Amino acid sequence: MNRTAAASAQHYLGWAGIVRLGLVQTALGAIVVLTTSTLNRVMVVELGLLAMLPGALVGLHYAIQLTRPKLGYASDVGGRRSPWIIGGVGVLALGGVLAALATAWMSTHLMAGLILAVLAFTLIGLGVGAAGTSLLALLAKTVAPQRRAAAGSIVWVMMIAGFILTAGIGGHFLEPFSLQRLITVTGTVCALAFVLTLLAIAGIEQNRSAAATASMEQNKLPFRQALAETWSDPRARQFTIFVFVSMLAYSAQDLILEPFAGLVFGYSPRQSTQMAGLQNAGVLLGMIVVALGGTFLRGRLGSLRLWTTAGCIASALALFGLLLGGQIASHGGDWPLQINVFALGLGNGVFAVAAIASMMALAGEGGEHREGVRMGLWGAAQASAFGIGGFIGAVGVDLFNHFYQTPAHSYGAVFLIEGLVFLLAAWLASRIRQQTQLPQSDRLHEAIAAS
Repeated sequence: MNRTAAASAQHYLGWAGIVRLGLVQTALGAIVVLTTSTLNRVMVVELGLLAMLPGALVGLHYAIQLTRPKLGYASDVGGRRSPWIIGGVGVLALGGVLAALATAWMSTHLMAGLILAVLAFTLIGLGVGAAGTSLLALLAKTVAPQRRAAAGSIVWVMMIAGFILTAGIGGHFLEPFSLQRLITVTGTVCALAFVLTLLAIAGIEQNRSAAATASMEQNKLPFRQALAETWSDPRARQFTIFVFVSMLAYSAQDLILEPFAGLVFGYSPRQSTQMAGLQNAGVLLGMIVVALGGTFLRGRLGSLRLWTTAGCIASALALFGLLLGGQIASHGGDWPLQINVFALGLGNGVFAVAAIASMMALAGEGGEHREGVRMGLWGAAQASAFGIGGFIGAVGVDLFNHFYQTPAHSYGAVFLIEGLVFLLAAWLASRIRQQTQLPQSDRLHEAIAAS
């Protein structure tokens, strides 16, 4: 084993360190769920504004995240991720508070509130981009190869935990609702999230050596050259395309699944909400399966690329099941919709976490101190896909309503397209696996032996 490999192995994070970094994801999730969900509802329901207004603001925060490659590059050049994580969460928290103030202001001065909201969601996009990109780059650098699948599951689950805790506890303190209470609750959540980030990140990078700093200085490249170098790498380019395609299919179902259950299967709002919870349970189970399989299985069965491909195929089959179930239900037959939706969540969870763990594995292949720009490129692909996917899914249903007589056919056509896109993503993932000849990079002991 060479000295570089030995030094790197000595600085891998233990499970406690991985969980600490996962707390940053919890903080990010806590703020994001308030700004993209709660404020969305307040603008539409309590203020009676057009739904396209919060939709445009959420779209703006995704568009701003196209700066992720530049933000990741900046953390590469600086050599430390912690300042960018802390600063990013700080900017996100400021944006969250301003977004709540803007929402309240819209009730009396719509235009002034809208201008402030544009500034707020710009800050939200920048904060998520800076903190999220640097956090994943730090994980890619500091998590041992055989723990990446589990680490991906841990940080994703902890982000969802941030969603759940904020929705439950924050929702409790919002009653009885008032705009003043909205500002207070949002400000409190943002402050607590920032403090949690400070505690979670403290000391994580304290062992960075002078030699690492010197190596970073020697490997500096202008941003355009660093980005071009990343894009010229066939593996990085193919993975970027895969991330965009898979996340496009993943996000296209967000706005149409519950309306589909109501219109085609006659589900009440309570039943469709419970169905969404069942889907999330499937997602969590899928994450756990990948965490265990990627950590303990050997050979091909432990390959992250195999799990990614399998998750995409499973998601496609579940969407085809929704297509078939809709046709059966429209003719008076029975279909196990809840089981179908749980299976969709399971496939989604498998592919999403395996893809994140694969990001960590591929991020370090661009040489020293290139993790940030690579994670930034993939983060930008993911953000743009999320911004486009939900809109395309909803517009697709409206478009097919002009050609078909029943909702089952309209929604089914969209599910069919989504499933085909997932199969395309599976094919892309399998090609990356075939052309990426890693020395079993999912296994620490084999990577060390290869060195």
